[in-house]
Amino acid sequence: MQERNAPFAGLTVAALIAGISWGATALAGDRCVATDVLGAPIGIRDQHKTVIGAIEDGKAIVVQRYGEDDHGKPWAYVTRPGGRRLGWVYREFISCG
Repeated sequence: MQERNAPFAGLTVAALIAGISWGATALAGDRCVATDVLGAPIGIRDQHKTVIGAIEDGKAIVVQRYGEDDHGKPWAYVTRPGGRRLGWVYREFISCG
């Protein structure tokens, strides 16, 4: 049972740690932009890393919280500026001003 939840099992705890470590550059609630060097849509994932949608390059998003997966890769849980929940986006595809 624990192995099935392993990919994002530490995400909640890691969110606190990541929030502290990224605190100087981006905080939860920041208005940011989805960015991809290739200009391609960016995958949005659920807590199990399953792709549940995509957001277009350059679209505004709001970071609600930060976290890391079990491999230490940084992720951010994002919403639309109006509050509609989207999901997890790989942190490297987010630019905060």
